[in-house]
Amino acid sequence: MARRYDPERRGRIIDAAIRVVGARGIAGLSHRSVAAEADVPLGSTTYHFATLDDLLVAALRQSNEGFAQSIRDSPLFAVPGPGPASSAALANELSRLLEVWLTGDRTLIARDYDLYLAALRREAVRPIAAEWVDQATTLLAAHTDPPTARALIALIDGICLQSLLTGSPYDRPYAREMFGRLLGGGAAR
Repeated sequence: MARRYDPERRGRIIDAAIRVVGARGIAGLSHRSVAAEADVPLGSTTYHFATLDDLLVAALRQSNEGFAQSIRDSPLFAVPGPGPASSAALANELSRLLEVWLTGDRTLIARDYDLYLAALRREAVRPIAAEWVDQATTLLAAHTDPPTARALIALIDGICLQSLLTGSPYDRPYAREMFGRLLGGGAAR
């Protein structure tokens, strides 16, 4: 029997891996669980991704692109303006983005952090986690210096993780104030 040409199969496998992580966490990720979720033969997952690390790398890279796109789509970053935004405008926009992420479906952001934090135990995934930090730093550095941009990313991660881990509601005024302090503008109101 001839093989069926399926150019989107690799992408469907990555999407399925992301769904599996969302439903079962990293511990639930296997070639078998992904094949079942993608409705493809087990051999397809191992053909496209020889190891689970290869699959995690692809899933995290796709997740990273989703985060980066949400930043690029925000009003402050979407259209190149006359120059860097004020500290208050940047603090306000970052706190708004966090509000979108943390007041929506938290299972989505938790899934993305599951993928991101897989780098703690899987060395092959670390460069992809670092890519996210570098990419986000580059986006924010259009409005501040690179060290401050990197610190802003650390603050974003800290606020998101604390909110996810404690179940506490997102506090936009607090986040805006912390971003403002980090940007050297004191409380950004």
